[in-house]
Amino acid sequence: MTTSPSTTDPDLAFEPKWGIESPSTTMFDFDYTGGRDQLLRLYDKGTRRQWIGSDRLDWSQEVDLTNPVGMPDEMNPLFGTDWWDEMSDERKGELRRHVEAWRFSQFMHGEQGALICTAKIVQTVPDIDSKFYAATQVIDEARHVEVYSRYLHEKVQLVYPLNPYLKALLDDVIADSRWDMTYLGMQVLIEGLALAAFGVIRNTAQEPLAKALNAYVMQDEARHVMFGRLALRDYYPQLSEAERAEREAFCIEACYLMRDRFLGEEVWERLELPPEIGTYVENSESLRVFRSFLFMRIVPILRDIGLWGPKLRSAFEEMGVIGFADTDIDAEMADDERAAEEYDEARDVRMAHVKAVAEQA
Repeated sequence: MTTSPSTTDPDLAFEPKWGIESPSTTMFDFDYTGGRDQLLRLYDKGTRRQWIGSDRLDWSQEVDLTNPVGMPDEMNPLFGTDWWDEMSDERKGELRRHVEAWRFSQFMHGEQGALICTAKIVQTVPDIDSKFYAATQVIDEARHVEVYSRYLHEKVQLVYPLNPYLKALLDDVIADSRWDMTYLGMQVLIEGLALAAFGVIRNTAQEPLAKALNAYVMQDEARHVMFGRLALRDYYPQLSEAERAEREAFCIEACYLMRDRFLGEEVWERLELPPEIGTYVENSESLRVFRSFLFMRIVPILRDIGLWGPKLRSAFEEMGVIGFADTDIDAEMADDERAAEEYDEARDVRMAHVKAVAEQA
């Protein structure tokens, strides 16, 4: 094993490279004037909404390593248990730091997966308007990897390896040669899941840098999910019933994987906590609520793009998330846009105050 230069903990050493074989067909589209209006408008919006991580975020803010994101303790699945009550304050701080390092590390690794998938979409998607928009998303995803990496390295000072279950899902998505499976796995499932997780931090955390970082990433991700919706909503009605059934089966497997496996077992193992904690966390009420919330965007999007067969609906009923089918996904995305704009306004007010104080000194 090689210790990554991005982690201060040698027990979290991991291989610095990972390769996936991915046969695919590169597509050219010479109909340069036949783009869809909605996608071209989204492309225009994507080019205008580019931002620079070192400018838009205030990296001078200090972060408390004993609670780097400022999440309430009530959000920790161990809160209120004998394990939690028996921990010293130092041990609780260590746990908080490792939980957020694990969480943000998976965000960072997932964003690199999105970067690779979107570059693949540019190559494989058959329509020029989709290539245009995907090119803007490549820049977005590179920026997301950059800001999460900087936050972990400079502020949290601890990085976890790629979770094996997220790794398995990325492997499936990237290795598949069909362009629409890259969209479905990344733009709808992984990005949809990430949006919900980002939203919990944006709406609950108290640490301003983590809140702003997630708000700005969500502003971009709202466009990315819309991109996937537009492309697949046009494409899936053209497929046979058997082809749609195959894609629904993939969604079911991926959703169960995301619900049941992203539990942070690496944290409990690294901190040498009792092994029964993993079982407790998996069945805890706080995690049940959080896991169901993760599907708030995925369920209505799959319905919107035409993947809504009886097996998929049955799976969502079993998960207890079928009620999200009626979520106004456009309203949710609009809220994501507004939240980022509000952070910009608050930042401008704060910076104007800092400048005024400096001028008076």
